[in-house]
Amino acid sequence: MAFHSVNRRLVAGLALAGFMLAVAGCQSSDNNGILNFGLTKKDPTAPPPPQDPKVLASQLRAYCPKVTLRDGGAYFSTYAKGSVAKPKKKKGDAAAQADAAAAAAQPQLGPNGQPLDPDHDPSKVIYQASISDMTRDCTHANGQLSMKIAVAGRVVPGPMFAPGTITMPIRIAVQHGNDVLYSQVHQYQVQVTDPSAATQFVFTDANIVVPEPTAQDYQAYAGYDDSKPVATKGKSKGKKKKHVAAAN
Repeated sequence: MAFHSVNRRLVAGLALAGFMLAVAGCQSSDNNGILNFGLTKKDPTAPPPPQDPKVLASQLRAYCPKVTLRDGGAYFSTYAKGSVAKPKKKKGDAAAQADAAAAAAQPQLGPNGQPLDPDHDPSKVIYQASISDMTRDCTHANGQLSMKIAVAGRVVPGPMFAPGTITMPIRIAVQHGNDVLYSQVHQYQVQVTDPSAATQFVFTDANIVVPEPTAQDYQAYAGYDDSKPVATKGKSKGKKKKHVAAAN
């Protein structure tokens, strides 16, 4: 019995000593920092850790203003001749007139569910175009910023569809605060032939050149612009002078 007791103690002691040597060996051989708490030196032959990428000066100068859709410039509709809606005078009580006024105030929707011009008859729509996406590209050279702005959209045939070409006024502009650096309306044409499907289009303005920005504070805009120039008023007609016959 004593022999077995001595053997068990000897085996237990050897096992404990082997475990401690194994742990010490792991700690001393781990020079890559897994179990290193700063008490051992790193292996000089180990590869250096990857460095954080630095931002280059050229990347800081590669500023490209974001393109924003101009207010009211997401949709454009064309109408058949004589489509201007004329207000109808209805006779009746005040309640009926109030209902008619409320109905007239509701926005009219086009073939693709988008609001139409309230001054035109929605049943006379030929096409309705919309802009769905925009992108831009910039280059910096010789103290100038050159931009290329592209807009993508589609044209949906309306109730008065007729195969042909639709002309869409697309304005591209770049501003610095209240200063307009670039503004141009392009009469872009799209051929539409299929009355049962929308026609996709992509328009690109690659001629935008503005001064090099000193800060990231330029604003670029794109969208439809069918505004017409204000007609100049003609000269006011003066009163005709009466010619009085000279007395002899």
